[in-house]
Amino acid sequence: MSKALTRTDFNFPGQKSVYHGKVRDVYNINDEKLVMVATDRISAFDVVLPEGIPYKGQMLNQIAAKFLDATTDICPNWKMATPDPMVTVGVMCQGFPVEMIVRGYLCGSAWRAYKNGVREICGVKLPEGMKENQKFPEPIITPTTKAEMGLHDEDISKEEILKQGLATPEEYEILEKYTLALFKRGTEIAAERGLILVDTKYEFGKHNGTIYLMDEIHTPDSSRYFYLEGYEERFAKGEPQKQLSKEFVREWLMENGFQGKEGQQVPEMTPEIVNSISERYMELFEHITGEKFVKADTENIAARIEKNVTEYLK
Repeated sequence: MSKALTRTDFNFPGQKSVYHGKVRDVYNINDEKLVMVATDRISAFDVVLPEGIPYKGQMLNQIAAKFLDATTDICPNWKMATPDPMVTVGVMCQGFPVEMIVRGYLCGSAWRAYKNGVREICGVKLPEGMKENQKFPEPIITPTTKAEMGLHDEDISKEEILKQGLATPEEYEILEKYTLALFKRGTEIAAERGLILVDTKYEFGKHNGTIYLMDEIHTPDSSRYFYLEGYEERFAKGEPQKQLSKEFVREWLMENGFQGKEGQQVPEMTPEIVNSISERYMELFEHITGEKFVKADTENIAARIEKNVTEYLK
């Protein structure tokens, strides 16, 4: 069984602090750079699951790096280097406390709300008579607040963001412009690979007064993809879409009585389940990037990362 990295405790040259997120551990180097380690932790319903998924961190990190490089003409981003398969080093930004979620299709939580009669999400009015997985006339932006660990992100409207001063009107206009342009590029790249980019989220921050794209982009953790082939047919028949995203993990949890609610237990993650999730992520990686996934050595992941990052920082 390949090993998984579920926790890190590095002490890099110039390190000032570390933040352990749900999936990523972020090390502050001299208040100038961030070393972001994509661990093999996996979260669903805002809960970190008890078992790590081998190679997941490497896959997420490499997908994000590829798409960050493919969008530098749209907006500046934080990435400086990827000294290790599981690590990106980048510019330290002051993040906006909102996540820009953009949806091209009605599905997931938006569909669940719509089915219950909701016709406005985050201040965006939704047309009547839509069906699950239907394409919106134009992509819509439905931001959420960025919650602290253990709390749920909450939907928020553009008006509320401006009212609370989470971004200035000028800043928000740029965030909106970048979000739609990145989504358009992601949609085009996905189509070349026989996929539909359904929805995704972007995070932005400021560095020296300039707005940068931060964190991951177009990964299966932050995005949902459908297979293009058969989409129309399945939609016409009202059948579930074949999708590439973390949704299959959520579905497995729901089937086993877990939705992150109080008093619920995470179902047992057997080696078979863990392996099947790892394999699904590999399938995602290869479809999304159009490249074969090359497994990094997992003998001693922490030692490998420490060596590679330390050499880079020196």
